[in-house]
Amino acid sequence: MPPLDALIRQAESLGAGRPEVEVARVMHICNACRYCEGFCAVFPAMTRRLEFPAADAHYLANLCHSCGACLHACQYAPPHEFAVNVPRAMAQVRRETYARYAWPRPFGAAYERNGLVIALALAAGLALFLALGAARQGSLGHPPLGGDFYRVFPHGLMVGLFAPVFGFALLALGIGVRRFWQAQAPGPASTAAVGEATRDALRLRYLDGGHGEGCNEEDDAFTPARRRAHHLTLYGFALCFAATCVATLYHYALGRVAPYEYTALPKLLGLVGGVMLTVGTASLAWLQRRRHPLHKDPAQTPMDLGFIALLFLAATTGLALTAWRQSSALALLLSVHLGVVMALFATLPYGKFAHGVFRSAALLKWAIEKRRPSPLVLKDD
Repeated sequence: MPPLDALIRQAESLGAGRPEVEVARVMHICNACRYCEGFCAVFPAMTRRLEFPAADAHYLANLCHSCGACLHACQYAPPHEFAVNVPRAMAQVRRETYARYAWPRPFGAAYERNGLVIALALAAGLALFLALGAARQGSLGHPPLGGDFYRVFPHGLMVGLFAPVFGFALLALGIGVRRFWQAQAPGPASTAAVGEATRDALRLRYLDGGHGEGCNEEDDAFTPARRRAHHLTLYGFALCFAATCVATLYHYALGRVAPYEYTALPKLLGLVGGVMLTVGTASLAWLQRRRHPLHKDPAQTPMDLGFIALLFLAATTGLALTAWRQSSALALLLSVHLGVVMALFATLPYGKFAHGVFRSAALLKWAIEKRRPSPLVLKDD
């Protein structure tokens, strides 16, 4: 095996920047040790490589779920002179991928640096814009409207506001994941590989710490709290999105126009999803504060908190809108909720949601890759 400094120079020559070079350095040490090979998908994927160019660093970084198990098991972790810290090295590269593959790239770079400020400022600005629009039409101060928010913002206006934002988010996410996928060049995917990757993504399999007991927290104890919080957030968001889809079906296919009674399917999905999303995001914010300092990239914290804050505000303002829809505060609550949701969709392609898409793509690449003979075995033969 060549000297480590020669391997690092090799990584630099293959297009890796500073964070990618650190991943290459760490992976070369881990490849020689292999104590953590059974912890998660990162380490068996690592053993199929002798070189770690930028694309492979991006792949492994998004395959990493940052559970922290490898750091606590590593004999070369800080304060050892090798200073092997896989979770932080991977987190720093993940932050790079958000900006590198984002479309348009300047948006990704701006959100990378100021995620929390941009998220909250955009939500506040859009909410104020909508509230001023309602006030100008004379509908901000109103008697109770029986929950009929279309009397504040007509259906056509709401579609006209949200369709471009949602369409832009889908386009930007699609271009971003396409760039990421093309850089990986994984080859064709079998049905079995797609099924495995889907199961692993939906179960958050690799947030179990590699041993089923959960992630390591600041006190070094194992806990399933992060996995549960992620599940609540993921499936809460999915239920809220499903509520919107069912309401759209009701409106256009069945001719059933909002407002809906509390027992209607859109309301039930939204209520359950809103509660799950509130609890999940609040738990993630609390766990973020309790994480071991070596587990995370401090520069990524504003981006993480920006996404968590928008999800939390979308859930809580939605629940508040449901609870007080019969009151004279309907227009104000609706303006705030719609402003937050528009800000959430506008920023989806540039933060942690994009990472969820990239992580799913990385899981699919691993499911494809593991079904093929190791290229290192073929070379040896």
